[in-house]
Amino acid sequence: MDSFKKYLTDYQQIINEMLFSYVRDYTYPGRLQEAMLYSIEAGGKRIRPVLLLSTMEALGAQHTRGYSVACALEMIHTYSLIHDDLPAMDDDDIRRGQATNHQAFDEATAILAGDALLTLSFQVITEDVNLTSEEKVYLVRELSKASGGTGMVAGQMEDMLSENKQISIDVLKSIHVNKTGRLLSFAITAGAYLSHPSDQSLGELTKIANVLGLIFQIQDDILDVAGDAGAIGKPVGSDEVNSKSTYPKILGMEGAIKEKEQYVDIALQSLDKAGVNATSLSRLIGYLSSRDR
Repeated sequence: MDSFKKYLTDYQQIINEMLFSYVRDYTYPGRLQEAMLYSIEAGGKRIRPVLLLSTMEALGAQHTRGYSVACALEMIHTYSLIHDDLPAMDDDDIRRGQATNHQAFDEATAILAGDALLTLSFQVITEDVNLTSEEKVYLVRELSKASGGTGMVAGQMEDMLSENKQISIDVLKSIHVNKTGRLLSFAITAGAYLSHPSDQSLGELTKIANVLGLIFQIQDDILDVAGDAGAIGKPVGSDEVNSKSTYPKILGMEGAIKEKEQYVDIALQSLDKAGVNATSLSRLIGYLSSRDR
């Protein structure tokens, strides 16, 4: 295992243990807790929490202060996947190589498990004794904006309304800036906020935050066409089945790759200007642009 894979694996283990602890430490009805843990224990790359912690590391901050926020972010991501998979939305049967939550339990339980993870995310931030009151208010506000009706949920709504329609690349970009990009952006901006960087570094990190979701989503779209179902943990071609517009569908595969590379160039330039181009953060962004799952 190379050093960067070990870096990811070590952080994934830390985040997993903390997520399990948060869900197990509260008294939930047994079936609800079982359903919450089912999706948490399904694993995942934990990219969003690792991105937040890597940003803090790159800026020389004590990254352990970001643990609760990192876990809160992953709880919201997990809730969004549970709800995305529901029959009323993408109607998927497989997620992360196992039955989706509503298939393993039932639709009502899956909805409530997602609701419980969403609300728990804000609770763990407000109960963190290592954060000041001002930090808690800022983080809860920004996470609410990133995940709610002006962020991720807005993108999900736009995405559903665009099914079975021909849309422009600008509309597709708007969908994914919100649906995928806002939580990834929050990871960087929250990590930066807790690290108190210079104005220049903050400005460059904000530029990275603005393009990272597009890099991630374009690679996701590419993998849905050309990826390996075993590695991805879900069937390929699901976007086509659901009549979703994607970058390869609108731009062609070569055009999608070129579009992604333009955003990668922006990120690389900003990493250099922010003085964090030889850090785990820069390696993580490189990984996101070339991942195979």
